[in-house]
Amino acid sequence: MSNERLAALSAAGVSVWLDDLSRERLTSGNLKELIADYSVVGVTTNPTIFAGALSDGEAYDQQVRELASRGADIDTAIREITVADVQHACDLFSGTWETTGGVDGRVSLEVDPRLAHETEKTVTQALDLWKAVDRPNLLVKIPATEEGLPAITRAISEGVSVNVTLIFSVERYELVMEAYIAGLEKAHANGEDVARIHSVGSFFVSRVDSEIDERLKKIGTEEALALRGKAGIANCRLAFAAYEKAFTGSRWDNLAQAGAHGQRPLWASTGVKNPDYSDTMYVTELAVPNTVNTMPGKTLRAFAEHGEVEGDKVTGTAADAQKVFDDLVAVGIDLTDVFLTLENEGVEKFEGSWTELQDIVRGQLDGAK
Repeated sequence: MSNERLAALSAAGVSVWLDDLSRERLTSGNLKELIADYSVVGVTTNPTIFAGALSDGEAYDQQVRELASRGADIDTAIREITVADVQHACDLFSGTWETTGGVDGRVSLEVDPRLAHETEKTVTQALDLWKAVDRPNLLVKIPATEEGLPAITRAISEGVSVNVTLIFSVERYELVMEAYIAGLEKAHANGEDVARIHSVGSFFVSRVDSEIDERLKKIGTEEALALRGKAGIANCRLAFAAYEKAFTGSRWDNLAQAGAHGQRPLWASTGVKNPDYSDTMYVTELAVPNTVNTMPGKTLRAFAEHGEVEGDKVTGTAADAQKVFDDLVAVGIDLTDVFLTLENEGVEKFEGSWTELQDIVRGQLDGAK
């Protein structure tokens, strides 16, 4: 039986994606159940998710033994293991992909985060992963670093659908959307069918609140403390206004007439980290059509149990959201430093997870010999 709360969220125009994937979810039928009963229409992954999946249980043992028997190195093993999971998930979502015209039914796989500041290597790996997975409903994840922006344009121009990750500021998101549109223009000029190309911009939410709340706490004034828990949602509301502006006008109309799709905002990092806040606030407060909310399993379950859909909480809220940011600056928050810190930490965290993933696979390969 379909969960009514998540079905209502879906009916409100929000695509519910799961921010988790593992061999266990795939083989146990859990992901299939989430698709059938919990309105889940996509999956996102990252190095942290795969490190957790590989360290838990025995689901990968058979493949690891096979890889060890033919002397596969660590990077080859990681690639084959993650590609296999993503292919399986893509196949499970193939029906969703077809019925939504390619909008949903998407599964994301990230390029090696160690390449976040290397444009050419990012492009090469993005094209390589696209060919390796060989599924039309794949999204290749590319980070929104300065070096990632031209890589996004290049990948899109080659017909690769992209999930742009690690977006923290509206200013960077505007550059991401420009990179996407420029890629579509090049693809169209090269004879690519732009109607087959899709993209989402993953705008991180809870990490913004965690960083800014900590700074507000250190400032300690009544005005500063009153702003805790407001920045993440305000940031997303400003991002949505930027999205609405970017995909209008004659330049975009020319692409839309060729079948191009706008780059939907995706609310990422929507698990609430502060126990003082509602555990579903990053879902309820960011409900608006034409967006994706990718939730960790805990948040998905919480919304299924007690989440509320209170209508469109985003459209037309830019002025109020800007007021929050003006107030943050007024109490002493350096927003430029906040977003730079978050981007650097985001890359570092994924690099650390990649190292952890390598260590786990190394140990499993050694144990299988």
